[in-house]
Amino acid sequence: MLLGIQDIWVWLAYILSILSTVLCVVYGLINWNKGEEPVKPEDVDWAKEEKNEVEDAV
Repeated sequence: MLLGIQDIWVWLAYILSILSTVLCVVYGLINWNKGEEPVKPEDVDWAKEEKNEVEDAV
């Protein structure tokens, strides 16, 4: 019995939540200043088509 918790499943829940928090923090630190993906020409064309469709619908 550690810290008054007798059940192993409760300990497992605590440990997994702490490990997931650590994993999220590490992932965030690694990807902090990665930047965005470059814009592709087909993305620009798609955005123009969508804008024109929206303007035509109004």
